[in-house]
Amino acid sequence: MCGICGKLALGEGDPVSEAEIRSMRDTLAHRGPDDAGLHVSGRIGLGATRLAIIDVEGGHQPVSNEDGSIWVVLNGEIYNHRQLRSSLAGEGHRFISNSDTEVLAHLYEEHGPAMLDRLRGMFALALWDTRRSRLVLARDRLGIKPMFYTSCDGALLFGSEIKALLAAGTPRRLDSLALHDYLSFDYVPGPRTMFEGIRKLPAGHVLVQEADVEQLATPEPYWDYPPQVEATQAALDAPSLTSELLQRLDDAVRATMVSDVPLGAFLSGGLDSSVVVALMARHSERPVRTFAIGFKERSYNELPHARIVAQHLGTDHEEILVEPQVEDVVHSLVEAFDEPFADSSAVATFAVSQAAARRTKVVLSGDGGDEVFGGYVIYQADRLARAYRRLPGFLTEGAVPAIVDRLPSSDSKMSWDLKLRRFTLHARRDPARAHASWRVIFTEEMKQRLYGDRPHPQRDSLASSVRLFEQYGGDDELNRFMYMDARTSLVDDMLTKVDRTSMAHSLEVRVPLLDHSLVEWMSLVPSRYKVRRLELKYLLRRVGAQLLPKQIARRPKAGFHVPVPIWLKGELAPLLRRQLGSDVVTRQGVFDPTAVDQLVAEHMSGRRDHSRNLWGLLMFSLWFERHIEGR
Repeated sequence: MCGICGKLALGEGDPVSEAEIRSMRDTLAHRGPDDAGLHVSGRIGLGATRLAIIDVEGGHQPVSNEDGSIWVVLNGEIYNHRQLRSSLAGEGHRFISNSDTEVLAHLYEEHGPAMLDRLRGMFALALWDTRRSRLVLARDRLGIKPMFYTSCDGALLFGSEIKALLAAGTPRRLDSLALHDYLSFDYVPGPRTMFEGIRKLPAGHVLVQEADVEQLATPEPYWDYPPQVEATQAALDAPSLTSELLQRLDDAVRATMVSDVPLGAFLSGGLDSSVVVALMARHSERPVRTFAIGFKERSYNELPHARIVAQHLGTDHEEILVEPQVEDVVHSLVEAFDEPFADSSAVATFAVSQAAARRTKVVLSGDGGDEVFGGYVIYQADRLARAYRRLPGFLTEGAVPAIVDRLPSSDSKMSWDLKLRRFTLHARRDPARAHASWRVIFTEEMKQRLYGDRPHPQRDSLASSVRLFEQYGGDDELNRFMYMDARTSLVDDMLTKVDRTSMAHSLEVRVPLLDHSLVEWMSLVPSRYKVRRLELKYLLRRVGAQLLPKQIARRPKAGFHVPVPIWLKGELAPLLRRQLGSDVVTRQGVFDPTAVDQLVAEHMSGRRDHSRNLWGLLMFSLWFERHIEGR
């Protein structure tokens, strides 16, 4: 695992200096504190910081092929690098290390950018082809590892985090379209970022930039989910599919465990992480180190469930009760993410990463399971909405919303009043738009009030998600919903959260449930084996029944939440009132102070649970103050 960055002068641009690349690279020291390197030659400069996991002694980056015509930096891990190395050595390639990064240089010699099809792993890479004066930037298929890029003063800049691009002098300007979408989702959907002109390289894409061409190249996809067709899986029964899935899961976990340092695992007590740990135990010669996190607020505490799994599997288990100075963590998150990010579970992931990093460099997690196996409660909502749309309008547009609107607000984890309000607000929409709406924080109407009379984009933030549903054809509606989620919230919310919070502590997190061959296979499994009636993760639960205690395998979906509604009325109340007070909101000039005041007042009085809205506004205000105002 590493932090990578670089600069390519385009056209007749000036040569790159070592000082420029060093200043970019040094912002990424937390991603790789074990080593740092540079390669600067003429118009190209590459930088890398390294967290030594594979070939601890010999894996220095940047690395080249035998004659120095190809240079590579890599963030991530190539799990099949040993098999690739063996094949390349048989074709006459000579290696000077055992690192996975060096394999990429030789693989490119054989296959060019098409080498990406042969990689199994999580990665963001940059490769400089000296002979062709060509820079290749690529990101893994599911978007596990990040890559940002921009054009600035006649050069292409790239890096694992935005802070590397800012260190190179990229202008700090607010992207109003990104803000508009952020308000909808509590994260910035790619390819935009909150900085105008800085882009995320999309998952499964490659950008090939010829140095002599001044115009920035357009990223091109090299992978996508297979088309929805009636596959062989459709003819199989549940026992056969369960057996096949168990084999594929076992292979994915085993492949992901390649490492020259000890491994650990995040264990929440949920089905996904518990299955991963159970399969790790099969392939580990010693008890698996597991890390679980909980809260003193009872309805948010998952520690008892994780403890059951740890005892069943005999893991070396550590529990962390989060009683942090929450305000300190909030400021740390603003620094770690570089742009506003308001998925509040980042607080928990930050804390468990901090604890795990004291004992290991690498952990496996169960992230991605909901998108692959059908685990989100919104998939139940999709099915209920189908029936709801068939009810008479006087119920769905009048009586039911009126009753729901009178429900009292709750600070508990299972806030049914919030869920029901969201359901009655969106359920009558067409299926794709209803599905996209379940995650919405600020509706378009709420955003209008928030902007007041200030200029703002006229933009439908749901349109890009709906287009994904439309382009991923077929008759299986749930599989199309899951594709939407995998291409949007999985990449820009879930995986972003895990990458930034873990790498802030120099910890690598691997996600075996997103092994691309497993994802491809599951995408062609009919959805009746994912959500049966209203039972989520039907097929994975059958696998879990063979590996885990019954109360874990059959446990209903709980989700991982943090007590933000309570924090905003307690420990974080002074910060909230300061950052969202009229003085700061007026000074920043982005939102209408009166509209913000109303949200704060309704939440503090208990009339409404606006915790997600206020958390998003708080994270934006802190980001704006730090990165735009420079305070």
